[in-house]
Formats: sequence, C-alpha cells, structure tokens
Amino acid sequence: MISGIVTLLMLLLFVAIWAWAWMPSRRAEFDRAARLVLDEEGETEDRP
Repeated sequence: MISGIVTLLMLLLFVAIWAWAWMPSRRAEFDRAARLVLDEEGETEDRP
C-alpha cells in the first residue's frame, strides 16, 4: 500500500517537473542557459 502511494507521488512529481520545463514562458531562459557553454565571454544577452 505504501509503495503504491510513493510511486503515485513520484509520478505526479515527474509530471509536474516535466510540465514546468516545457512551459513556453521558460523557453527564453533555457535557450540562454544552453548558449552559455558556447559563449566565449560569458555574455547572456540575446543576439540578433
């Protein structure tokens, strides 16, 4: 019984994190973070 509840809670936590990560409002921040590795000077400004 307890293992089923823990499994359900973990599944709900996973879905919540997945939904948070795929929110359109988070895209700009994730794109900026992805470019940090490639940016030689460490600038985080958007480029044209």
